[in-house]
Amino acid sequence: MAEPSIRVRLDDVLKERGMTLTELSHRVQITVVNLSILKNGHARAIRFSTLMRLCDALDCQPGDLITYERS
Repeated sequence: MAEPSIRVRLDDVLKERGMTLTELSHRVQITVVNLSILKNGHARAIRFSTLMRLCDALDCQPGDLITYERS
């Protein structure tokens, strides 16, 4: 049985907004490398301040970016 997991939907939200990772990087002042780590699900944590900046730039709620998936 697989472990429950947190899924980051940053790639989906970017596509919905027609925005590139580079454009988001400029808007939120976070490197493309760090955003890529988050987007690809390799981040172990995210600061609330970072999450707020992402939500502001993407005009979304935290739940639009992060979901909990049961196995």
